[in-house]
Amino acid sequence: MRAGLTRPEEITKPILERYPRYLFHYRKANGKPLLFGTQYGRLAHVRLYFRWLARQNAILWNPASDLDLPRRQRKLPAQVLTVAEVEKVMQVPELRDPIGLRDRAILEVLFATGMRRSELVNLDVYDVDGERATVHVP
Repeated sequence: MRAGLTRPEEITKPILERYPRYLFHYRKANGKPLLFGTQYGRLAHVRLYFRWLARQNAILWNPASDLDLPRRQRKLPAQVLTVAEVEKVMQVPELRDPIGLRDRAILEVLFATGMRRSELVNLDVYDVDGERATVHVP
């Protein structure tokens, strides 16, 4: 932040809006930039700190309430199964066993839809529309 600012009530919204740029351009002693996760963490902590101060009535209003956090980068998996590997995985569940049949259905849904594991766990029987051949993902 800026030198000379020692009390939370001295921090203004424009000062906080410049902080992400400062973090982006900041270089460590070895010349390397801060990692994205470090920048994100510092901004998140600033937001939490000012939210706490506002709730404690230590400041009149929260200047960090509109501070946008950068979106975390999501990477695709480095390894993707080949068709032969997918077929091998699909053959593992024993279809004569109810648990095996369930496991095969789970695998089929995951591979056919690209649905997330957490989305599949939250599926309800009413989310499936057999007439339209659609699934509502909660």
